[in-house]
Amino acid sequence: MTGNDLNITLGVEEEFFLVDPKSRDLIADPDPAIFETCERASGLHTVVHEFLRSQIETNTRVCGNFIELREALTETRRLVIDAARQHNVAVIASSTHPFADWRAQLPTPQERYQRFAITYQERRSFLVSGMHIHAGFGDPESRIRVMTALRRYLPLLNALSASSPFSTGRETGFKSYRLNLLSAVPRFGLPPAFSSRRDYESLLETYQSLKFIDNGSELWWDLRPSPKYPTIELRICDVCTSPDDALAVAAVYASLIRKLLRQDSENGLPPELPSEIIAENRWLAARYGVLAFFGDTALGGRIDINDCLAALVEDLTEDAKALGCEAELRHSLTIIKEGTGADLQIDHFRLRRLEGDSVAEALRSVADLVIRETMGNCQE
Repeated sequence: MTGNDLNITLGVEEEFFLVDPKSRDLIADPDPAIFETCERASGLHTVVHEFLRSQIETNTRVCGNFIELREALTETRRLVIDAARQHNVAVIASSTHPFADWRAQLPTPQERYQRFAITYQERRSFLVSGMHIHAGFGDPESRIRVMTALRRYLPLLNALSASSPFSTGRETGFKSYRLNLLSAVPRFGLPPAFSSRRDYESLLETYQSLKFIDNGSELWWDLRPSPKYPTIELRICDVCTSPDDALAVAAVYASLIRKLLRQDSENGLPPELPSEIIAENRWLAARYGVLAFFGDTALGGRIDINDCLAALVEDLTEDAKALGCEAELRHSLTIIKEGTGADLQIDHFRLRRLEGDSVAEALRSVADLVIRETMGNCQE
């Protein structure tokens, strides 16, 4: 393949919670002016409502390289943080809120969200936020083949992004509890192993013929062909508290795609792993995050996620250099060493408890910490 055939465009969607800076609780019905302020200042980006009124979603412009992507992520975070601050609201990048009560939340008054709530009922499953990364590359057939080959890496990508250790005021024992909550809704989880675009379209047509769904936007798999764009959309990730961590996840994802595209055109992609094995590693990632020991599908037994990622980073170095994201790729090793947003929250909560805080005080302190970390280097 030529260099142009290996070009990848990227766009990132991040979902945030809107928080009362005094109580640190979610604002169930925030001032619509926050969204209006964002829309006026969004430029090439977009800012939209999510399922709950206490959420806000940013979509970066399409980016052709990692310099553009870093700029875009900084701009979209700053956009939301500044607009919220103007209305005395704080913003957190965390896939669950430390203590908010799902029963107090209100759906956004749009027809599709109201229909969603009526159909799926389990409203506690919707008190989550995520990060979706769109990658544009290849043609429809190569995108499907690469998407299938990417499935084995989904647990690692989830572990690197984990930011949902708490739910309704309790420490869940999981680093990415968001995946547990979403499992109550159909068509979440691993995508099937498609071998062609026709395979995908056949399943989509079957879902539609049985009146299960109207279109591909209702296939909420961990990874899917975008129903709107010529991209493969990574959906398994929690929203990263740190913008640098988000860029690292994007770098791993993009570098993997470039490597798999090369393999697809040269020697062919590796044999596909059974979905059941990937699902086991997916559970381990959600449970333990960067402390996971995955099933080693090459040698048998278990492999420390640190060893797994270190070998992968070395394998992807050539592709990361070509994409201009070698530093971002290597930051993924720092995530393993220093922990994710989930580890940050858990460590802070336990420290506050040791220092005498009540559970409620410690959880509010966690919220304060996440507010600060979400700002990162995105403040004016």
